[in-house]
Amino acid sequence: MVLLAIALLAYTAAARRARRTPRGWNGLRTASFTLGVALLAAALLLPSLTHTAHHDPRVHMLQHLFIGMYAPLALVMAAPLTLGLRTLPATRRRPVARVLRSRPVHVLGHPATALLLDTGVLYLVHLTPLHTAMQTHPPVQALVYLHYLAAGYLFAWSLAGPDPAPRRPGTATRLTTLLLAIAAHSFLAKLLYAHPHTWPPGAAHTALAEEAAQLMYYGGDLAELLLAVALFAGWYRRRSRTPRPLAERGAHAYPGAMFQRH
Repeated sequence: MVLLAIALLAYTAAARRARRTPRGWNGLRTASFTLGVALLAAALLLPSLTHTAHHDPRVHMLQHLFIGMYAPLALVMAAPLTLGLRTLPATRRRPVARVLRSRPVHVLGHPATALLLDTGVLYLVHLTPLHTAMQTHPPVQALVYLHYLAAGYLFAWSLAGPDPAPRRPGTATRLTTLLLAIAAHSFLAKLLYAHPHTWPPGAAHTALAEEAAQLMYYGGDLAELLLAVALFAGWYRRRSRTPRPLAERGAHAYPGAMFQRH
């Protein structure tokens, strides 16, 4: 709770400073960051969720959706890196820019890498004894949840994040990656629904495991739909800001153009 509160206070303080600049700061970004923090707090700190997640696979799946999909998307759309670059002094912005242009960040932030880290680990957690280890060893559970958050953030940022991402692939590559993620997520949900005993927490509660798989399927679809909306919204904004050649815009864009011949 302390870490989440510090993050929220730091963001809102930076947003307040940014609003005093000529460029300002969109209040919807601040609301998005607040929503992301609230989702994390609900998933990690509410007793009704944390106490029942060990024996109810539906609650565990709800935590996965909050921590790994919805909260990361809300945090990414808040553009915290852009906010930091606007409010930091120039001497501190330059190191951040160098890190963003570095080769490791380029490889790590590629949509294919983000897909492997995000969706690939879901298969590892739900189809191996790692899930059982989460229920019996709190440090393992904490590490898995941390990975959910980091990988989910990386995936959303690599596809549709408004923050700067040098050498980011084109829209076609990112859209293809999103479609692959949808297919992989849906296949895992169907696999868990068809074979509920594959999931250790649902071995003794087949009906609960099937409901958890349905929650993964429909809840994941909604999160990926929101990510697709963010992806196309970013593409539309970039396209609308790109100046077109004069021949494409036509003379109607310049009312005086028809008189320039005379």
